Amino acid sequence: MPITSQHSGFGYFIEGIKLAFSPGIRRFVLLPLFANLLLVGGAMYYLFTHLDSWINQWIDALPDFLSWLSYLLWPLLTLTILGTFSYFFSTLANFIAAPLNGLLAEKVEQKITGQTVSEQSIWGLIKDTPRILLRECRKMAYIIPKAIGLFLLLLIPALGQTVGPILWFIFTAWMLSIQYCDYPFDNHKVDFNAMRHSLKQKQSKAYGFGMIISILTAIPVLNLFIMPVAVCGATSMWVNEFKNEYRP
Repeated sequence: MPITSQHSGFGYFIEGIKLAFSPGIRRFVLLPLFANLLLVGGAMYYLFTHLDSWINQWIDALPDFLSWLSYLLWPLLTLTILGTFSYFFSTLANFIAAPLNGLLAEKVEQKITGQTVSEQSIWGLIKDTPRILLRECRKMAYIIPKAIGLFLLLLIPALGQTVGPILWFIFTAWMLSIQYCDYPFDNHKVDFNAMRHSLKQKQSKAYGFGMIISILTAIPVLNLFIMPVAVCGATSMWVNEFKNEYRP
C-alpha cells in the first residue's frame, strides 16, 4: 500500500478507519478492541448510573446569585464528566493493551510502506512488554500532574465549571494525540521527549487528531471502538509526517 498524501488531523482519523478494516490488519485490531470494550464499557455503565446525582451535587454547590448558571452548566458538566471518565478509562485500557497496540502500529506501518518494521515474534513481544509498560508509565508521569491541576480547577465554584471544561477539552486533545502517536514512535525507539517535540512542530495536526478522538471517546457505544482506529490513524500520521525525521 503506498504512502498516502498528507492529511489534516481529522483526515488521519478517517485514514485510521480505512486501515483498521483493511485486509491483513483486521485480526490485529481484535485484541486491543476487546480490552477497550471490557474496560470502557464497564466504566460507561457505572457513569450513567451516577451521572445525574453528581451533576446535581456540583450545581447545588453554586452560590445562590449564580443559580441562573445551572442551565448552562448542565451540558458543560455532562460533557466534562463524560470526557474525564472516557479519557481515564481509555488511558487505563491503553496501558493494559500497550503491547498489542504497538504490534498493531507495527503491522499498519508495514502495510502503508511495504517495509518490515521488525521481525518480532510473540515471545519477543512478551519479553519487550516490561519496557513498553515503562514507556506507558513515562506518559502517565507527564499526564497525571496536569490532570490533577485541571481537576482541582473544576472544583472551584463558577470559575471551574465554566473555564474548566474548555481547558479540559484542549488538554484531553493533546494527551490523546500523545497517547496514540507514541506507539509508532516507540516502535522505532524514539525518545518520549523527542516525540513530544515533533508533535509540537505540527500542533494543528496533533490537536486536530486529538480533538476528534476526544469528541468520539465521549460518545457512548462509539467510544468502545475508538482505540484501534486511533492507533491506525496515528501510525499513518507517523509515516507521512514524522518518519523521515528519524531515518538513520
